[in-house]
Amino acid sequence: MSELTPLSEVGEFGLIRRIKEKVVLQHISTIKGIGDDAAVLEPEEKQLVVTSDMLLEGVHFDLTFCPLKHLGYKAVAVNVSDIAAMNAKPTQITVNIAVGARYTVEAIDELYEGIRLACENYKVDLVGGDTTSSRAGLVISITAIGEVAKGEAALRSGAKVNDLICLTGDIGAAYMGLQVLEREKQAFMADPEMQPQLDKYEYIVGRQLKPEARMDVIHELKEFGIKPTSMIDVSDGLASELMHICSQSGVGATIYRENLPADNQMLEAAMEFNLDPVMCMLNGGEDYELLFTVPLEDYEKLKNLPDVSLIGKITEASDGVNLANKHGQAFPLKAQGWTHF
Repeated sequence: MSELTPLSEVGEFGLIRRIKEKVVLQHISTIKGIGDDAAVLEPEEKQLVVTSDMLLEGVHFDLTFCPLKHLGYKAVAVNVSDIAAMNAKPTQITVNIAVGARYTVEAIDELYEGIRLACENYKVDLVGGDTTSSRAGLVISITAIGEVAKGEAALRSGAKVNDLICLTGDIGAAYMGLQVLEREKQAFMADPEMQPQLDKYEYIVGRQLKPEARMDVIHELKEFGIKPTSMIDVSDGLASELMHICSQSGVGATIYRENLPADNQMLEAAMEFNLDPVMCMLNGGEDYELLFTVPLEDYEKLKNLPDVSLIGKITEASDGVNLANKHGQAFPLKAQGWTHF
């Protein structure tokens, strides 16, 4: 094994040069990227959408079981997901990192390899950022910029009574993947000779470590002429996100338990951990699927989207936000997902 290089050997500017060497710009709106005091962007006739997200070691990720390449990819994906939730196209990102003395040049190379792969996949340009030292582990802060045609942005505040509530993919898998990883970590700490048993959990573990932003669905919505009246990504749990839409739109909602999309591996893991799978789906978070509403007249168009489930309807605000079972009984929904403070 080759000897690892301390960051002090290359310094801040040497590290920036290493990062810049592997950056390939893809957008004509990127006039100037890494190398000046600021990037220069020219979005032409589009509106800009901007989002920022911060990931802290020990709070948002655990490097015991999270490879740095996966972490770099995920850091970009979660920001692209916010751009997608605005019905927009991501175009540029900036990346700020703070690292402790224990990190080597090779470790940062691995982190940025994940960032580079995500940029390539989502067709975004890395145009700048900052690097500094940290006394509290690794910190990653990414700002993502996107473009959307005027009048096409999907806000949380646009849902109307009788709109259909739609959800991409499946939910609860990332939460159960985290339960598996935490259990295997405890087993490893008790016996370092023990190898993690992850083979039968590949899908749900992947959903936790390397989620994907649903830009594919954004492209499909445009292709089939569907403009969401409201949209949000599922990062803090379905129940919490639905309540955000209802609160900001001044409406109520009913979703149907039988319509919630779940992967079999998630359901089996929930049984193994003696957890209610519906609780996992409603409150798990970190799935980064898209929750959105569309007008009732778009019902037939939704059939063109195979990875979108119709899970409920928007109601009057006085009806509240409810979960209904197959017998028609409705129960008030409670948000018990991730809270930041």
